[in-house]
Amino acid sequence: MTETRLSFKEMCARFEVTPRTLRYYEYIELLSPEKEGRARFYGPREVARMKLILRGRRFGFSLEEIRQWLLIYGKKGERPQLEAWLQLADRQLLALDRQRQDLEAAIADLRALRETAVQELERL
Repeated sequence: MTETRLSFKEMCARFEVTPRTLRYYEYIELLSPEKEGRARFYGPREVARMKLILRGRRFGFSLEEIRQWLLIYGKKGERPQLEAWLQLADRQLLALDRQRQDLEAAIADLRALRETAVQELERL
């Protein structure tokens, strides 16, 4: 593996993504590898973008939201990108908090139902 560029296969291995995923990220213009014939090579910029894409996915952002955010940087610079990121992050934090509350309620309900089942078994 070279220090400055990763092959298609190396990129898949490094980020534990399928070739199909990597090709799709290229198709929707999240990544733009260098091409030499049919070979693709990913430099530091694409590696950094891939880290951001995967982090964004982990936080629950859509690929379109990630794409738009990455486009802002290319067109308007760092400040607008950070402002857009803060708006996205605030919105996603609210959504994740709601999901956590829903999950906590579901867990509490399941525990209560389980306890009822345990009591029924003891009664029988």
